[in-house]
Amino acid sequence: MAKESINFEKSLEDLEKIVKDLESGEVPLDKAIEKFNEGMKHAAECNKILDEATKTVTKVLNKDGSFEDFEISSTEE
Repeated sequence: MAKESINFEKSLEDLEKIVKDLESGEVPLDKAIEKFNEGMKHAAECNKILDEATKTVTKVLNKDGSFEDFEISSTEE
């Protein structure tokens, strides 16, 4: 899970920088397209990690809102 957290934080940080660069309006069109594509990859990665986290939390919560014991599985490649 620590690796996912690092990947999420890094991807989000990179995505924020890309957005800031694109919003500045100072990036040439060809570079803007490259940055946009890179940003979309980071957004997809963040989305994937958040979806997995949501599934884990949903699995852990009982219908009454109490927690049950669970194991965090590592998805390291």
